[in-house]
Parts: sequence; C-alpha cells; structure tokens
Amino acid sequence: MPINRRCAALALAITALAGPLGTAFAAGYPEQPIKLVVGFPPGGGGDLYGRLIAQALGKTLGQSVVVDNRAGAGGNIAADLVAKARPDGYTILLAMSGNLAVAPATRPQALPYQVPDDFAPIGLILEAPHGLFVAHNSRFRSAREVLDAAKTQRLTFASTGTGAAAHMGMEMVKQAAGIDMLHVPYKGSGPAITDMLGGQVDTFFATASPLVGQVRQGQLRLLAITGDKRSPAIPDVPTFKELGVNVPVTQWYGLVAPAGTPEPVLRTLQEHLSRALATAEVRDAIRKDAAVEHDLTGEAFRRFIVDDIARYRRAITPALLKEISP
Repeated sequence: MPINRRCAALALAITALAGPLGTAFAAGYPEQPIKLVVGFPPGGGGDLYGRLIAQALGKTLGQSVVVDNRAGAGGNIAADLVAKARPDGYTILLAMSGNLAVAPATRPQALPYQVPDDFAPIGLILEAPHGLFVAHNSRFRSAREVLDAAKTQRLTFASTGTGAAAHMGMEMVKQAAGIDMLHVPYKGSGPAITDMLGGQVDTFFATASPLVGQVRQGQLRLLAITGDKRSPAIPDVPTFKELGVNVPVTQWYGLVAPAGTPEPVLRTLQEHLSRALATAEVRDAIRKDAAVEHDLTGEAFRRFIVDDIARYRRAITPALLKEISP
C-alpha cells in the first residue's frame, strides 16, 4: 500500500478510536488559516471560483481561507499535494472534473493519487456546461448544421488539450451523434480562438462559462451546450440533449480534503460551504456566466465523482486511448 494511503488509513483509524477527542478537536476548528489548494495560476481557470469560495467560507468560519495556487499537469499537481497533506482540515483542494474524474478515467496508472480513496469529499460547488463555439463569421449558424455537415465533410474541432475534460466531452458528442471530426489540441483557449477566427479550425469545444463574455460581445457564437437543460444566462442556446445528442458531462468544481480528515471537521466545512452557496453574492457570481451552483455534500458528492469517472471511462475507445496516451 502506498505510503500516503497507509497514513490516511492510520489517521482514519485514530479518528474512529478517538471518539470524544475527535469531537473536541473539531469544536475548536478552525484555529488557524485554512489553505485551499487551486490547480490554476492566479486569475486563470477555476482560480476565480476558488477565491470566491475562499472569501465566502472565511466570512462564516471566522478564519482566513488562503488560496495556494499550484498550477500544472491539469490540476494533478494540486490534487497530489492535498492527497499527501496532513488530514486535519487545514489543507483542502479545489477539486474539478479534470483532476478527479477525467484523469482517473483516462490514465489512472500515471497518477500519484487514487480517486476517490485518497480524498474525503466536502461538497460540490458548481457545474458549468461545455459548449460548441464557432467564429462570429462562421458559415455554421446552429449545432445541427455542424453535426449534419460532419457526416459528409472533414471538419475540425479545437480543444485546450488532449485528454482534457472538454476534449473528452466532444468525443462523447461525436459518439452520440455518429460523426467524426478531427481533433486539434491547443495550449490554451487564446490560440485556439485566434486560429478559429482565422479559419484554421472550424469549431472550438470548451467550457462555456469563461467565454460567455465573448459571445455577448459578438466575437463568438455558442451553438449548443452540454447538460440536461438550458441556462437562464444564455436562454437562446440549446442543449445537445435537445438535438438528440445526450452528453451529460459538465465542468464541475468542488472541495475535498485528504482521506482520514475527522468527520466533525468535514461536517463543519460542509455546513459552511452550503451557507456560502446559499448567499446571493456567491449565487450571482456563479450564475452570471451560465454556471449553476450545486449543493451536494459528503457521500452524495463522493457518488457524483465516482459516477463521473464511469461516464468518462465509457467514452474511451481504443483509438481515443491511443490518442490520449503519453
């Protein structure tokens, strides 16, 4: 058994035996600042959501929640750091679909941590749909036009990385629609959008929320999103499900702690996360760009993660596995 898993198991056993002692420990929690590890650079990706939640938790906990940016490897560096951290509730992770669902589904042997075993679930924060984008001057006016054209033409789609959540989401669209499109990976949305505007690629498949501003400004068109229903923030954009292409995966963010974190500490964090998600300030910040808050804590969040891993695993074909393998 790996060292970090043995330590987590030992910590869990000690917590169970401690009984009242563990409760007494949690009664004073938190007695020092909490570190929220975020797998993005400052200002990038989910860092904004991490800071939003850190600030909201700090207000009700009466203790600072400090964001610690550990970018790299698609968030896997941050996840590994937290998996190996002391399970005392003072180091937690901004988990996301990339490092706790996609990576465990596509390359579990390459990860230095295991999901869900190495983590204690706190709660889900939000889900943001993935979307199919085209340039403002694209010949395609709807997702149906793209899907139909892909049956007779060799179209391309850009993503921000091979094997990343959005790439896997588009592979699911292709499978459900019975089409083929050539994947063109980029290192970031900026270069992908530049090439799409220049006509080098036909479409861009990415998490919708960070790009809603560019859609509202008329630079991009968003043709369809993943998920079960339309977003009130972009009510004119249909879901793939409406088109008969059911792709349930989303980009999600949540909080987890190292395995073995005492249950009373987890309950404290769960309670305060729920409080944060119930505030108008947090809800409005999440909803303005087509994401939606999702208060799902503890074991229910753990099942959500396990089910999401299974969804991505079902999408892996031999050809796709060959593409995403290092």
